[in-house]
Amino acid sequence: MNRAGTAALISLCAALSLAAGIVDDVQARLSRNDFSGASNAVQAYRRAHGATPEMLEASSWLARAELARKNFAEAERYAQDTYSLSTAALKKRALDRDPNAPLPLAVGAAIEVEANVMVARGERASAVGYLRGELTKFRGTSIQPRIQKNINLLSLEGKPAPALEGTVLPAGKTALLFFWAHWCPDCKAEAPILKQVKAEFASKGLVLVAPTQRYGYIADQENVAPTVENRYIEQVRRQFYAGVVEGPLVVNEQNFRLYGASTTPTLVLIDRKGIVRMYHPGAISYPELRARISAAMS
Repeated sequence: MNRAGTAALISLCAALSLAAGIVDDVQARLSRNDFSGASNAVQAYRRAHGATPEMLEASSWLARAELARKNFAEAERYAQDTYSLSTAALKKRALDRDPNAPLPLAVGAAIEVEANVMVARGERASAVGYLRGELTKFRGTSIQPRIQKNINLLSLEGKPAPALEGTVLPAGKTALLFFWAHWCPDCKAEAPILKQVKAEFASKGLVLVAPTQRYGYIADQENVAPTVENRYIEQVRRQFYAGVVEGPLVVNEQNFRLYGASTTPTLVLIDRKGIVRMYHPGAISYPELRARISAAMS
């Protein structure tokens, strides 16, 4: 390779390295509360490379950070800018063209932040309406469960529970739904808590139902067949969820979309009348879960 070719290759490698690192750089700056530095890094990257999917994901982290510190005007500004640029990008490429790509993360976060800003301003009904509109736009994409999650967080508690596909909840029983994934460490960490509440409340009518879904991979293998992944899910269940997840496995992507289980674990508590009493994306402590079950069964 001649000198010009070597220089071009070095330049390309540097550009690729920067593209891969902008999200990590912004997250690191935000973790140090360097908000201006994070913002400047995104602006500099955009001037150099344009509105790439990586830049859009980095911008979405600025929106999330400003929301976390209740700087709602700035959170909305970053969210709207991210959404607008993402919409322009979607005219040239499909949202889910690349697995685990930054663009779906950016769009989903922008929608989530915008809705939460509305809620913070006392516009809860408008937030739900906005999210339902976005759900219609992005139905069938990878961000559908995330949008549904935010709708459920704002409106599902106190409403009849959606019917699950692949299983029927026992009538007259209090049901705890545990949405889990075979790769999820937080799900495994939740298992002892679930085992404890099951031992305490099963005799009082609590039923634990544990839906899961396939993700197309197992451990260190990509693009595995559904039958292979099903066997692996069963293996994980026996290893980590003995005495917790019992009976035939409920493996169904539709349940995750319906309940917005983009976060695993997601726990949903349904009372004897079929009304949702708790919708909780993420891990939950034993004292909090116990209190919610006791209240639902009283």
